[in-house]
Amino acid sequence: MTIIRRTILHDGFESLAVVDAAAGVRPGILLFPNVLGTKEADFAYAERVAALGYAVLVADVFGQGNRTTRADPDAGRFMNALNADRAMMRDRVAAAHAVLKDMAEVDAARTAAIGFCFGGKCVLDLARSGADIAGGVSFHGVYDAPPFPNATIGAKLLICHGWDDPIAPPEATVALAKELTQAGCDWQIHAYGHTGHAFTDESVHMPEKGLAYSPDADRRSFRAMADFLGDLFA
Repeated sequence: MTIIRRTILHDGFESLAVVDAAAGVRPGILLFPNVLGTKEADFAYAERVAALGYAVLVADVFGQGNRTTRADPDAGRFMNALNADRAMMRDRVAAAHAVLKDMAEVDAARTAAIGFCFGGKCVLDLARSGADIAGGVSFHGVYDAPPFPNATIGAKLLICHGWDDPIAPPEATVALAKELTQAGCDWQIHAYGHTGHAFTDESVHMPEKGLAYSPDADRRSFRAMADFLGDLFA
């Protein structure tokens, strides 16, 4: 297995394809990053997913060059622009999906999406838009629905959630479950006790704010994702 990375420029955005150079056409996975935008941690995670037998696109939804760091006092500015315009966010995640489906390595009829924090919200909004993804996985995501009606949700959804997440408290998690149930969606929530936000991110250690890496939740959620994708594309 030879995993390679390939930059894809599209309409002012810069995404990264991560694929096994020796494999043929296979299911495609969109990976939506967190508030900071695409970065090395996302590319490394994409390599782990590609090693499972998928072609992965780490999706840029902020625009080429629009990246931040935790040291930036306005680290959320690109995310906030999309949160303020959920129709634009819907269009951008749909455009990223179209780029994934256009990749030579991808079976366009067999795609899914995964995302972290704000990226989990991107996964949910892609599903809410009625996109023809088979499924989606949100890791420590953000659950508020857009201010307009959803399309029919055909995707199956796996929500990997830290129960002590201050960004998605229990009432927000229950609201998401009610929303997806009313939509007739095939959904499941895996909640990890004594776990806060950003539990897959090894660079985060702010327990006083409810943000911290959890090796156990990271390992368990990766296994849950692998099983979920395996079921989708069996």
